[in-house]
Amino acid sequence: MASKISKTNAARQLESLGIAHTLHQVAVDENDLSGVAMARQLGVAPDIVFKTLVARGDKTGVLMACIPADAELNLKALAAASANKHVEMVPLKDVRPLTGYVRGGCSPLGGKKNYPVYLDASALAHPHIYVSAGLRGVQIFLNPEDLVRAVNGDVAELARHPGA
Repeated sequence: MASKISKTNAARQLESLGIAHTLHQVAVDENDLSGVAMARQLGVAPDIVFKTLVARGDKTGVLMACIPADAELNLKALAAASANKHVEMVPLKDVRPLTGYVRGGCSPLGGKKNYPVYLDASALAHPHIYVSAGLRGVQIFLNPEDLVRAVNGDVAELARHPGA
């Protein structure tokens, strides 16, 4: 019998907005918290599992970017999309104090503060994507346009595929 997945703030936020979603829980390998490992655990392609990265712009401050698990964040593209001249990744030690989330469990939804969220445009090619529910090993499966609506986010070309 499957254990009940604990409801997260991210899931509560979607429920309050009436947005359809499902929660999925998988085992977590503490030695590999990558989005690609998550996709493998879920049994899906890495291009529908979106990792949430926390960055800081020189003009706008903290922001979040959701990109495919197998991609790298193009910081210049994020800067352009967010009206910053320069964007840099937030040091890992600062992610939890800023968002309330830990590495491997950072969600664009239900955080301590509502930071601007930018979703890679590739998400819109899929009817549904996975994003973290705010706990390691727990993912939310939802329509990418619903995610953008829930976080009042923006869509932009943000991902760079290594070797592509």
